[in-house]
Amino acid sequence: MQPRISIRDETDADVDAIAEVTAAAFRTLAVSNHTEQFVIAALRAAGALSVSLVAELDGRVVGHIAFSPVTISDGTRNWYGLGPVSVLPEYQRQGIGKALIQEGLSRLRDLAAQGCCLVGHPEYYRQFGFRNVPDLVLVGVPPEVFFALSFSGQTPRGSVAFHEGFRAEGEPGNRGDAGQRP
Repeated sequence: MQPRISIRDETDADVDAIAEVTAAAFRTLAVSNHTEQFVIAALRAAGALSVSLVAELDGRVVGHIAFSPVTISDGTRNWYGLGPVSVLPEYQRQGIGKALIQEGLSRLRDLAAQGCCLVGHPEYYRQFGFRNVPDLVLVGVPPEVFFALSFSGQTPRGSVAFHEGFRAEGEPGNRGDAGQRP
């Protein structure tokens, strides 16, 4: 049975809960540098969280998703990066991440976004329409884990750059360089 969740915009009161959910969600993932909570904080501090949603269950934040602008070398505008998306481990595989992604993509469309890209699991993101696009790359990232979804039917060509906040390794103001990893 799927839990009854509500999805809403983040508020200032959610900041600590988002950091906790994000750290917990990525804690045991081998592919993570365990800096995702710092990435969100850096994006927030830079005013680069275009869409930031929380999933709530019984008044408790159990999930979060972030979308931020990306730049594309061919000059295409209004594309966004999805990530990180986080769900507390005890609530994973219950549809919360899926609901966050669907609502987030809907919100991007409402903002007249042209598309969205991400680095993620090859099997999971295809259900939302994301595809590997040979002419769109994220340098240093294997093409099989880099995905794009065009809302306009036009897919850009070139290299994508995620916001510099993705290089955060600690609290804002104490950033290191973790590479070009979203």
